[in-house]
Amino acid sequence: MRLYNNQRRVLVTGGAGFLGSHLCERLLARGHEVLCADNFFTGTRRNIEHLLGDPRFELMRHDVTLPLYVEVDQIYNLACPASPVHYQHDPVQTTKTSVHGAINMLGLAKRVHARILQASTSEVYGDPDVHPQPESYWGKVNPIGVRSCYDEGKRCAETLFFDYHRQHGVDIRVARIFNTYGPRMHPRDGRVVSNFIVQALRGDPITVYGDGLQTRSFCFVDDLVEGLLRFMEAEPGAPGPVNIGNPGEFTVRELAEEVIRLTGSTSRIAFAPLPSDDPMQRRPDVRLARSMFGWEPHIQLQEGLRKTIDYFDGLLSAGELPPAQRSARRSGVVPAASTGGATVHAPLDA
Repeated sequence: MRLYNNQRRVLVTGGAGFLGSHLCERLLARGHEVLCADNFFTGTRRNIEHLLGDPRFELMRHDVTLPLYVEVDQIYNLACPASPVHYQHDPVQTTKTSVHGAINMLGLAKRVHARILQASTSEVYGDPDVHPQPESYWGKVNPIGVRSCYDEGKRCAETLFFDYHRQHGVDIRVARIFNTYGPRMHPRDGRVVSNFIVQALRGDPITVYGDGLQTRSFCFVDDLVEGLLRFMEAEPGAPGPVNIGNPGEFTVRELAEEVIRLTGSTSRIAFAPLPSDDPMQRRPDVRLARSMFGWEPHIQLQEGLRKTIDYFDGLLSAGELPPAQRSARRSGVVPAASTGGATVHAPLDA
């Protein structure tokens, strides 16, 4: 591995996306050179525009389903649409991105002897029978459902990573990422945090699928990126897989109510039928990450939601979201000081 004054050349695929752009920022802050590769299917130039003037940052338009020939020391493979709206738009291409993308990036890592981290997902657990989900759980996934292009694509990518590790000695890391949120989320990605915030800021009804009692665990993007960085640098190397997410657990309805409260919105909750194969429970067991590289999340849901609301409120003010259909808020976004610093309690968090 090339290392000059602790500086590495790092490739981030999907680097113009939500997670990738935050990761590129952190890598530059650590003094590394960053090559950001993205085909801009879900990523946007706006996410990384502020980095373009840095001489250590390079942007390349590239689709990981095609081979890439560059010289790098580390690879973070984040390229893949991650929200149901986006990955179901072209399910065949989604599977290709996970599978062909993994093969191409693993081939690159093999050629240049780079360490490579795969951004896998909690979706590999499917609708779990085990709760919370440890890395030892094999999951319960529908292989032919509408979400299978993403779920099974990521499961196959994990298989490829471990086979390249065993067969060719490639230095791998496999991180299973749980629900992550924060600034630069796509406003139309269909995920609950972005959906609820945009609907609340517009004053639209908050769409809750099913009865809203299904649970999720939400990790703020800064905590998540710190986990990825620590995992990549962990020595001695252990391939994983390792869960990275926030073990705090909330019902979807609790999240909707909290977003309404923090935005001061006049929105009301509207219920809709539950989508196919939507898991009822999702919560990571993060003991392995804690023991391996001393990581655990620190940002509480309420603090993270305020920062995310501020981001989307800025988009609305700049005219980058459609205008509100009616008066969205009674008194504007609730400032941090006015909430009393209270935290949202996770009713099922043991």
